[in-house]
Amino acid sequence: MDREKITLSGAQETLLATLYGRAVDSRSPDSILHDHAAREAVERVAYDFGKTGMTDTTAVGIALRAKQLDDWAMEFLAEHQKATVLHLACGLDTRVQRLDPPSSVRWLDIDYPEVIDLRRRLLPEPSGTYEMVGASVTDEAWLREVPDDRPTVVVAEGLTMYLRKEEGKRLIQRITERFPSGQLLFDVYGPLGIRLQKMVPAVRNAGATLHWGLDDPHEVESWHPGLTCLDAVRSVDMPGVEKMPASGRMSMRVMARLPGFRDVGRILRYRF
Repeated sequence: MDREKITLSGAQETLLATLYGRAVDSRSPDSILHDHAAREAVERVAYDFGKTGMTDTTAVGIALRAKQLDDWAMEFLAEHQKATVLHLACGLDTRVQRLDPPSSVRWLDIDYPEVIDLRRRLLPEPSGTYEMVGASVTDEAWLREVPDDRPTVVVAEGLTMYLRKEEGKRLIQRITERFPSGQLLFDVYGPLGIRLQKMVPAVRNAGATLHWGLDDPHEVESWHPGLTCLDAVRSVDMPGVEKMPASGRMSMRVMARLPGFRDVGRILRYRF
């Protein structure tokens, strides 16, 4: 079988780390996501996944983060049978395959054109009302083409930290101004996480740079009238942390007791 050669670099290259983390999780007898599509995609890629520095602990962390966002998205879709999903910086995430939304849901996967091209080659395209958009999420043109006739849930995993604060703020404002109602689901680093970014092998080895660290989740509420923080789950407190290896559980317990470290990462849910 011919394998796909990877020409991505920088922030785009880091999507391979999250793909690999889900693949590693899928091989576990106690798998969290059971993301077999991710494992199959990894097998079709010519890439040195050792560069990601992935361990059993970090793979579980990636899977738990994804599951939290999956669960919130599923809750939203259960309440809104006709909704729009904007999956920002989708990378090679198999979220649409995992959630398998009904055809009444309009789903858009958005990422750079070269990422979307790779996605088309590696992942099965789902049925239903589904579209892939090749564009930077910070470009304004693609958003103007999305109909504003439905409640909208936005999922952005592993995106915000690669944006500058003003880019993230303006993106959130454009989305909340365009759609009548919905939710924003995304993860963030805290300021300490940004300062320690070179300790993350996937970031360091890809030559990527992290910019935006969010200190107070409630700051975002001031960016649009009615924007309300519903949940702010610390990474050290994610449901399912007990599935990590013993060394990972110990690290999480220590971090949870240290100022700064306990806020190194969060998973956030907002209503607008």
